[in-house]
Amino acid sequence: MNSKFVGILGAGISLAVILTSCDGLGKMIKKQKDIKYTMTPNPIEMHGDSVQFTVSGKFNPKLFAKKVTLTLTPVIKYSSGGEKALKPVILVGEKATGSGQKIAFSAGGTFSYASEKFAYESGMRNAKLELRGEGQVKSKKKVFAPVEIADGTMATSLLVRNDEKPMMAKDAFVKVVPANQSTHIYYIINQSVVRPSELKTEEMKTINEFISQNLSNPFYQFKGISVSAYASPDGETDKNENLAKDRANSGSAAVMSGFLKNKNKEVTFGKTKDQYQVGTTKEDWDGFKSLMEQSTIADKDLILRVLTMYTDADQRRKEIKNLSKTYVELAENILPKLRRAEITLNVDKNSRNDEQIAKLATSHPDSLSVEELLYAGNLSNDINTKGQIYAAAEKQFGSDWRTSNNLGCVLLMQNKVTEAGDAFKRADKVAAGQSAVANNLGIIEAKNGNRSAATELYKKAGTGSETKYNMAILEIRNGKYADALNDFGDFKGHNKALAQLMSGNTGGVKETIDGSNEKEMAYSYYLKAVAAARQANTSEVISNLKTAIEKDNALKAYAKDDVEFLKLRADAGFTGLVN
Repeated sequence: MNSKFVGILGAGISLAVILTSCDGLGKMIKKQKDIKYTMTPNPIEMHGDSVQFTVSGKFNPKLFAKKVTLTLTPVIKYSSGGEKALKPVILVGEKATGSGQKIAFSAGGTFSYASEKFAYESGMRNAKLELRGEGQVKSKKKVFAPVEIADGTMATSLLVRNDEKPMMAKDAFVKVVPANQSTHIYYIINQSVVRPSELKTEEMKTINEFISQNLSNPFYQFKGISVSAYASPDGETDKNENLAKDRANSGSAAVMSGFLKNKNKEVTFGKTKDQYQVGTTKEDWDGFKSLMEQSTIADKDLILRVLTMYTDADQRRKEIKNLSKTYVELAENILPKLRRAEITLNVDKNSRNDEQIAKLATSHPDSLSVEELLYAGNLSNDINTKGQIYAAAEKQFGSDWRTSNNLGCVLLMQNKVTEAGDAFKRADKVAAGQSAVANNLGIIEAKNGNRSAATELYKKAGTGSETKYNMAILEIRNGKYADALNDFGDFKGHNKALAQLMSGNTGGVKETIDGSNEKEMAYSYYLKAVAAARQANTSEVISNLKTAIEKDNALKAYAKDDVEFLKLRADAGFTGLVN
């Protein structure tokens, strides 16, 4: 070979080596292990269905070459094999062209990268996050070794129980309804004899008809008879007192005669004096005042003033009788109404008993009132029977929003979300603005993933305990844990404990769960295991996780991929549970 050519070739190789070493990229590749990366949070955390994290890095002095542009790209590697590249961060040396975060050569430097907020995907629970780098000087590029900076995503807020509370409409059913009946007997001045005409009035006919129809009716309970007799305040006081007593006796006798006509010996009501509770008012000044206030008599105000000024009965009569023209009108239109006996039958109407109502609700629902049907729905613990009853109630009484609403609640309990939503919409059409309906429509929107619509409906529903609980579930899903705790209030249970955990109150989880009626649920034990892991209490993790898996074996695989237990993946007790 020509020695001159060899010399030229050797010089070229030497120059290439010099040029390569001068750009510094090779040296960076060799020392890439000295680059320190820190990720926050680590593991990655999901809040409000989104993920966001920060990566910072540190370059030692004389590591980042002056002419190098380093592009770092976070990449999510799914266990299924897929990948998701995120927005890169660009770092540039002192003499590199282009924009990016500057890193000094002699002093070294740091960088910080905040990822964009991106949607959480279920595959991220067991995904790894790599940081991939590519260095470049002019047209030359070199790939840095990928660095794993996170192992999975913490998605603990997904443990929220979607057990929203529907609001049932209450019935107005009462087992005993007062069915009292009253009539009046009016008397001539200074007399206590019951005139035959008084026994033929419409009032008397009505009460006699009621007695005839219902005295033997098992649903009606006749409890007693009250008789109140009065004298008008226009006679002498002593005589009026006796007159009132006589009217009480004659009025009682007149009513008793009607009961005595019933020859059924088993019917004893109204046939003996001890069943009549008698009271008398010798001078009915209160009644007189009331009638005066309602009248249009010319001297009305003057007479009322007399009643206020004088308390003595004789003085009152004297002053009123001095109004001679007015007194004539009083004698014709006011005083006769005060000479009376008031007779009241004290009666209770009893409803059908629970057994009868429950039977008819499924066999002959058309024989029951809407209140009885709504009440019957509460008598059954069988969800299908409840649905049958409320469906029958809606068929008969569709104009009553409660029937459609309660049917919707049952359908929701059966996880028939679409049918439940249709029922709630029917309820809303006939009673727009009802809190219960707004709450229940909000649940439907929440289950369909329409959180904004659900929030607005919950706001319309008000601040009932059910609605606040449902709003708190939404707030956990949205990552607003403090708001969720506020809406949970004094409630104790799994979801509140989850909100406590997510807001940093790890120590409160066990107390909240153990003080609730949800403490024996599998997910409650699982949540206590998570809280124990955050407190580095391995024995409590194993104990609670063991019980959770015994109650729900599906939690075994879930726990295996849960980065809440990342530090325990080498622990024999943990691996023995999840493998």
